[in-house]
Order: sequence, then C-alpha cells, then structure tokens
Amino acid sequence: MKLVVGLGNPGKEYAATRHNAGFMALDQLAAGFGQGSWQSAHHGLVMATSIGAERVLLLKPMTYMNLSGKAVADAVRYFRLSLADLLVVVDDVALPCGTLRIRGSGSSGGHNGLASIEALLAAEAAKAGKSGRDFARLRMGVDSPGRVPLEAYVLQEFSPAQGKLLSAAFLRVRDAVKCWVLEGLTPAMNRYNADELR
Repeated sequence: MKLVVGLGNPGKEYAATRHNAGFMALDQLAAGFGQGSWQSAHHGLVMATSIGAERVLLLKPMTYMNLSGKAVADAVRYFRLSLADLLVVVDDVALPCGTLRIRGSGSSGGHNGLASIEALLAAEAAKAGKSGRDFARLRMGVDSPGRVPLEAYVLQEFSPAQGKLLSAAFLRVRDAVKCWVLEGLTPAMNRYNADELR
C-alpha cells in the first residue's frame, strides 16, 4: 500500500489559498483515481483507491497545517507502512507557480507542515535506522511572495494568472503520482523535476 498525503488547512476560508495546493492536488487525484468518497479517519479525510494493481490511500490531514504530522504518523503506524511508501504533496514558495519538484528526502525548507511530519515520523524512522526526513515529497511551486509577508502570502488565494497554471499543474501532479506509485521514485524524479508549465 502507498500513502499519498496532500497538505492544507481545513475550512472554506482556506480552500482556494496557496497553502492548500496539496489539498487541491488530492482532490484532483480523487477525481481521477477515486473509487469512493472521503471518510473521516486518522485525524483527516481519507479515500482508499488503487492505481494499477497498487492499493493507495489518499489523506488530507484535518489538523491544520502545523500539526499535519499527527495525521500522517497515525496512518503510517496503523497501516505499518515504511517511509518509502509515503509521498507528501506540498506548496513551495521557492518554485515558480506550476513547477513540480520531487525528492526522496530532504529538509522542511521552513514549511511547518513538513516539519511537523518529520518530527512525528522520527521515532518510526529510527526503528529502521532512518531519519524522519526520509520520505518522498512532491513540491508544487506557488511563486515567491516577494515583499508580501510569507504568512500572509500563503493564506491568500492564487492570482488569476496563477490560477491559469493550476489546472495543467494538477494534471502533471496526477501523472507524477501515478509514476511514483507504479514505477518508483527515480523515474518520477527524472520525468517531472524539469517540468515547467509556463
């Protein structure tokens, strides 16, 4: 089984904000691969589906961004997954809007959702001699905030120009996730890391 997590904040007021790019991406995955409806479990909303012959669980933590690790760690423990079975889809202000970047591990880069996941997975990872950072992440570019304070920028809605890039970006995310599930991390990185949608 694979676990694909999209990060965001619950609530209508956050639904279309840049920080919710992960939630939006999972909604598109659910539309493309979903075989049911969202259910409440593991401190979030989950949907069980499959991609090819692989069982996949989609998870949107309902804990608010800064506590995302609570939901992810709960699901990882419950399903007895290794960190190699986890992919987190997250917004990234260091990348141009519409750009995808996949890595097999790394730092949070100042992203509080990733930092929470890393911290709460550390104990599980240590059992396997790994770090809490040793899980794949798919970063979706949302552009730099420029002079706007970061906290304000990520909680604003996408601009109309950015919005035009999103539909194509989400299709690429869907394809990248499918590639990761069926072919593995390296093919997904090779195929999608250089991808820009401008």
